[in-house]
Parts: sequence; C-alpha cells; structure tokens
Amino acid sequence: MARVYNFSAGPAVLPESVLQEAANEMLDYKGTGMSVMEMSHRSAAFKGIIEEAEADLRSLMGIPENYKVLFLQGGATLEFAGIPMNLLNPENPKADYIVSGGWSKKAFKEAKLYGDIRLAASSEDENFTYVPNVDEVEFREDADYVYICENETVYGNKYHKLPNTGKVPLVADVSSCFLSEPIDVTKYGVIYGGVQKNIGPAGVVIVIVREDLIREDVLPFTPNIMRWKTQADAGSMSNTPPCYGIYICGKVFKWIKAQGGLEGMQKINQEKAAVLYDYLDSTDFYQAPVRKEDRSIMNVPFVTGNADLDAEFVAGAKARGIENIKGHRSVGGMRASIYNAMPKAGVEALVEYMKEFETSHR
Repeated sequence: MARVYNFSAGPAVLPESVLQEAANEMLDYKGTGMSVMEMSHRSAAFKGIIEEAEADLRSLMGIPENYKVLFLQGGATLEFAGIPMNLLNPENPKADYIVSGGWSKKAFKEAKLYGDIRLAASSEDENFTYVPNVDEVEFREDADYVYICENETVYGNKYHKLPNTGKVPLVADVSSCFLSEPIDVTKYGVIYGGVQKNIGPAGVVIVIVREDLIREDVLPFTPNIMRWKTQADAGSMSNTPPCYGIYICGKVFKWIKAQGGLEGMQKINQEKAAVLYDYLDSTDFYQAPVRKEDRSIMNVPFVTGNADLDAEFVAGAKARGIENIKGHRSVGGMRASIYNAMPKAGVEALVEYMKEFETSHR
C-alpha cells in the first residue's frame, strides 16, 4: 500500500528515511542481536543512544551548559502538573498564565490546583483566533514563573514575539513547534513539549530547564518520579525511560541536521505554509480564522462555513490519500498539520484538491 499524506496533529508524520532506518534495525541494533525495544536501559548500547540524542539536541538548539535536558514520560499534559509542582514556591506559590488556546487553558486549570495562579491575558473572547498582545500584558514581579503555549495545535496560532517577563522565568509549551525554527533558549526558564507532533512517537516529553530552577524545595506532595531533580540527577533514568521513543527522536535529530538544522527547517516550513496560506488568501470559498500576524506555520485550520460541506471535503480528501484533515471539534472544518516531516508535495496535493473541490461546489 502506498503511503498517504498524513496531516494528523499528533501522533503525526515522521520522516520516511527515519522509519526505514528503524525498520532495518528492528531485529538487530548495531550487532547487539536485539531490538532497542528489548535492550536494558542500563546497557552500554542504550546509554550511547540517549547520550547521543541529547548531544544532537543540544547542538541543534544551542542549549547552554547551564540547562538540563530531561527525556520523560507522561506527555506534555503530565507537565501541566509537573511545572507548578516543580516551580512554585511552597511558601507563597504564584504564577501568571497567558491563555491563547485549548492547551494553555488546560494547563492554567491544572495549575490552579496548586497555588495563586493568575490569568494574565486570554484570547478566548474571539475563540482563540489571535494571540494576546504581549506588550500590553503586565506580570507580577513576585510570580514564580510566566506560562505560555507557544503554538496552539487546535486553533493554529503562534507567538511570533515572546513576552518580556523581566526576572520572572518564562515557561513555554512548544509541543507543536518543537525544532521547526531557530530558538534562543536563554530567553526561557523552561521549554518543554511532547514529541509526537514534530519529533518522534507518542510517549516522550522533553523538558529543557535552567539548572537554577531545579530545586529541592518543591511542593511537598510532588511525587518523587515527577521531581525534576530526581530525573536530572539520574540522567532521565530514575525509572525505565521510554527507550524506543528516545531512540526514534535521536534519529529525527540527525535528520533535521541533514536538512540544514533549524535554519534549514524554518525555510522549508515557511515555504510549505506559504503554499497553503497563499491559496487560502486568494479565495473566499474557504476561511482561515486566525489573524494573519498570529498564524502558525505548523497547524493551519480552515473552514467553508458549511458543516455539511466540510464533512464532504474531509471524505473526499480521504479518498485521495489525504488523511486526518478533519478539524478539532472546538473549531470545526479542517486542519492541516504540516510539521517538519510533511513533504511540500503533500501540501501541494492538498491545495490541488482544495481548488478542485471549490470549482465543483461553487
């Protein structure tokens, strides 16, 4: 069977060359006589895998030495709790959140269980079709951190300017834009994201945290396994890590390097997004709800304005080998997630189908 163009928001498309490499090594990883799925996480072979993966990630992102890289489990959603548990001051827990979509809203709701969590700004008034103006947002100087979701998967919006939080650490969920463009790690206290959108298979969350934010005095009820210090001290192996997922992530890191690193990846991603957005902006048959200056180049929602027509579009797309194009229920319509591994040909095939569908339904 031929491979389809998979526009899923996650788990999402992976580079074919990475999948082929993994298939070739499935039964015997580098002469060990076993699959990575089978080997001990304490073995020399896996130690080499995780150390090389971290080194490549540090190289790609320019991660300074005073930041720890943690390969954890539970996805980004578990870190909705892990972040306040690890960062809030037990004596006077305070944090400010900007809510720009469903994932930051869920993170805000979770954090409210643990302290004085303030909604600093929100774009829910217009169904998250824009990102709040960070220049107009005021933050508490005594907050333990400020939280954003840098790219909202469901609504397709993206921060193209970070908030100035002063001395207060900025925490960003980058799940949907991880490794899609260059990033200045020093502007953040914590960067984290689930890998199943842009980097690897579901089951791994990567947390990049400045060392001074890894503390002993976390909220007292924080489970030991969720304490960043526990995992940092153990090299992400306090318990058995998601070994195979980390192995695939490591292969994707090398694939991104081969594309020209994050600068090369950004150029490719911008070109792909332009193919889709240029067409959307040229027609009134489809509408792209997100404000132009806040658009994501990873997740592109669009609608016809007619639910029955949207359903027909999705069915027709599937018949053409264009999969997982249906939009999230909170937005409706369609959503194209055009992550790193989505080839430009896939976006071009989608736009060609969109044009034909428009012509036949005018």
